[in-house]
Amino acid sequence: MRKLEVLIVEDDMRIIDINKRFVSKIEGFEVIATATNGMDAKELLSCTRPHLVLLDVYLPDMLGTELVWYIRQHYREVDVIMITAAKEMEMVQEALRGGVFDYIVKPLVFERFRERLESYREHVIRTREAVEVDQEVIDQMLTRRLVAPRNRDVLAPKGIDLLTLEKVIEAIRQTGDKGVSAEEIGREIGTSRTTARRYLEYLVLEKKARADLIYGTVGRPERKYRYLP
Repeated sequence: MRKLEVLIVEDDMRIIDINKRFVSKIEGFEVIATATNGMDAKELLSCTRPHLVLLDVYLPDMLGTELVWYIRQHYREVDVIMITAAKEMEMVQEALRGGVFDYIVKPLVFERFRERLESYREHVIRTREAVEVDQEVIDQMLTRRLVAPRNRDVLAPKGIDLLTLEKVIEAIRQTGDKGVSAEEIGREIGTSRTTARRYLEYLVLEKKARADLIYGTVGRPERKYRYLP
């Protein structure tokens, strides 16, 4: 299957850059255009016909939910994932009524973003391959937002918050083979060294990370953590 083409509609250029960087890390996707307002988005939709739109709610010239309904009216084959700080129930319901595939609340965390896009990619593959569907396939399509794509989405042990865990995973992933200490992770995500170490040791226990003792010239050896893909 060729890459799924993505249009990003977001008024904050910093967020656009983050979204583009995140998409580039996920196999099977390619950002083909970006827009900072609804009018530009409409023009780009007409000439690019993307598979997926990553859409913010608050745009300078319209609400993202208005653009959702425009897409539904003119480009029914285009899917939408909302990425927004809007948490009002009315806004969420309006987006869901418009048929968005998913609704992700900022701040954006890569692990969560990756899982949602991978879920979307699997949905596209499943629906393209199916000529005829049974009730089980229909149930999977209707409940896709409720299906946990990875074991990490089940209830975490006591003392482990899933959102904080995602932040730790993203921080340790970015360090690559260099490794990182609990103190460095704590500074990166805004927690104490003790809290960061608790999450890092949990990842070691889950075989998602490796811990090594690094001996310096003076003082005690330092425990460095590396992400295990």
